[in-house]
Formats: sequence, structure tokens, C-alpha cells
Amino acid sequence: MTASPETRPAGLVLPPAFTGLLVSPALDAHAEACRLAEAGAEAGTLILGGREAVIDVAVVLAPEEPLAGARRALFAGMWALAEAVGGFGPPEIPVTILWPDTLHFNGARLGGGRLGAPEGCGETAVPDWLVFSGALIASKRHAGDPGLTPDSTALDEEGFPPDLRGPLVESFARHLTKAFEVWSEDGFARLAGHVLARLALPPGAQATGIGAEGTLQWIRAEGRTERWPLPPTHAAPSWHDPANGTVRL
Repeated sequence: MTASPETRPAGLVLPPAFTGLLVSPALDAHAEACRLAEAGAEAGTLILGGREAVIDVAVVLAPEEPLAGARRALFAGMWALAEAVGGFGPPEIPVTILWPDTLHFNGARLGGGRLGAPEGCGETAVPDWLVFSGALIASKRHAGDPGLTPDSTALDEEGFPPDLRGPLVESFARHLTKAFEVWSEDGFARLAGHVLARLALPPGAQATGIGAEGTLQWIRAEGRTERWPLPPTHAAPSWHDPANGTVRL
């Protein structure tokens, strides 16, 4: 593994399987985690970004099945991210997941997750590594009047405690560990049930499951069955703003 000169120990209290690294604000946590994974970083290497307005975290994973099924690791990460946010926010306000990768708090976009994989890895091949990364808007003060960005929200607008970067990422790591334990010990269907409990669907709709390759199956209020496939790992996440490299405001 080749570490960047702008990377140093993060000083986080993490589960035993994790090693935390903090990167400078000039680096993107997702890109740096993918770079380190390609260079041989061990599973559990966790990268914490240093940008002030966003909490971005990425972790290297070691998949044990072909990419077609291993991509469901996105759901483990999304559930862990949602649980971490829910543990610090006002308890009466819902934390929901918009299929498949966007996190909403109080009905507005707070962040999201994405999955990285080795370039050129086919759906039937077992990837050498995967990276799950998540990003949350910590503050929108730099964006001016919040009324100009009504579709998104920020931790500092929603009653979250200050100085949350470290504690929230530590909580995310603990919940990610639990998510993979549930998947391993009880099967993916059990983990999928936790994810579906947070999934936002149209009024009256009912989710029936997530398939072996990550396809969501649900039934509309009028009884019509819908299937939404999980996008490929190279697809740009819907919550991501390529102009600023973080969550769309």
C-alpha cells in the first residue's frame, strides 16, 4: 500500500478490524480509498475526509462472491450510515433511504453512499476489493441562503450536536460491522429487511425484497409489481455533484 503524504492516522476509536486514516481537505475520501485498495490496502482501511462542510468516509472491503452479488454491500453501508445518523439526530425525525443510494433526513437530501470496484471487473468475477463510501452535508453555510437549496439539508440545521465528525464515523464503523455480521450469520434477506424498513416508497407501496443481484422488488398501491435494478458500480450516484465532488445542495 502506498500512503499519500497528505494522509495520517485519524485518531478514531474503531472496531478491531478497522484502521482509520485522515486525509487532507484536498483529497476525496472515496478516490483515496480506491487508490489505496488498488495498491494493496487491507480490508477495514477506513478513510476520513478532511473537508469542513461535509463528512465523507470510505472503507475498503474484501468481497467473497462475484461482483453481481457482492454489489449488495452498498446496502450494508447505507444501513450503517442511516443508523449512525439516526443515533445522533432528534429521535422523532425519520432517516430514510431513497433507492438505492441517497439518504434523506426530515424529508430532504442529507447525503448518500456509493460503491467502488476495480476497473474492468466483470459481474461474474470476484473483485479483489470493494470500497463503500458515504458523504453527509455537515453545513451549508458556504452556500448562502438555505432557501436557495430547499431539496437538501445539513447536520447543523437539524439539531445535531456540534463536533460530530469523529463520533458519527465511529458509530458508522460499528454499524457496518453489525451489518456484515447479520449478512454472514442470518443471510442477506435479514439485512435487506433492515434496509427496507428505512426505504422511502410511494404512498401505499410495499417492498417485498431485494434479489440476489440487488434488484428491489415492490408492489404499487394499485397492485402492479415493480423491479428496480441496482445500478453498476461505475454509475454516478444520483446524490453526487460532480462540480464540487460532494453532495448536491
